[in-house]
Amino acid sequence: MSEAFDCAKCSESLYGRKYIQTDDGPYCVPCYDSTFANTCAECQQLIGHDSRELFYEDRHFHEGCFRCCRCKRSLADEPFTCQDNELLCNDCYCSAFSSQCSACGETVMPGSRKLEYGGQTWHEHCFLCSGCEQPLGSRSFVPDKGAHYCVPCYENKFAPRCARCSKTLTQGGVTYRDQPWHRECLVCTGCQTPLAGQQFTSRDDDPYCVACFGELFAPKCSSCKSPITGLGGGKYVSFEDRHWHHSCFSCARCSTSLVGQGFVPDGDQVLCQGCSQAGP
Repeated sequence: MSEAFDCAKCSESLYGRKYIQTDDGPYCVPCYDSTFANTCAECQQLIGHDSRELFYEDRHFHEGCFRCCRCKRSLADEPFTCQDNELLCNDCYCSAFSSQCSACGETVMPGSRKLEYGGQTWHEHCFLCSGCEQPLGSRSFVPDKGAHYCVPCYENKFAPRCARCSKTLTQGGVTYRDQPWHRECLVCTGCQTPLAGQQFTSRDDDPYCVACFGELFAPKCSSCKSPITGLGGGKYVSFEDRHWHHSCFSCARCSTSLVGQGFVPDGDQVLCQGCSQAGP
């Protein structure tokens, strides 16, 4: 009498039937699949013993079910990415999640070098200065109405230029006669003293410090012989071809101030009414 040769699970005879041998004994194919086969994460069907099975992150798939969730391309022999638990081929991933280069319009591939600014993205080699068209890379740049300039190009194109030396002003300039100047370029025409932050005046469009202007152009006080500049609110009195500071316009004899008073000229001097009437 022959020994029984039955399935280890359903106990049906395996004589003349296909079976699979395991450490626990032989199994008929249906019992083997129901006991040992994994469930496909895509179609939720068992992955039979005769099917090619693919495994990814604790999930099992039929070969035909391991595909891009968007374009349905097989991923069995293709590079892929998992995004939010969905499998994506590289093309679909780039289309859905990668940025488009604002310069060339091509996809900025994941892992490639890129630059981002103002909500836009560029390939590193596409982010160019709008002036010299050289890559900006990690260099400083200045945005202007949708364009981007390296600092030298921006200064050459847009920065104001000093009225004296014609070089660009980047910071610390001053304005004189509605024109920009470097602080170090605005100097007295006479003594070359810097005038930025100082009181000064001009003659024939040339700037002068108070001292040089007084020595070169201002009338001299007939009393103290110092220049009368009229700067800083200084008042003076003129009579014929002579001039006096307010503080110097006084009677030559009694020193009474004659500002707003009647006076009598006496040669090179001026006298108050009383001293004039008193005689020599």
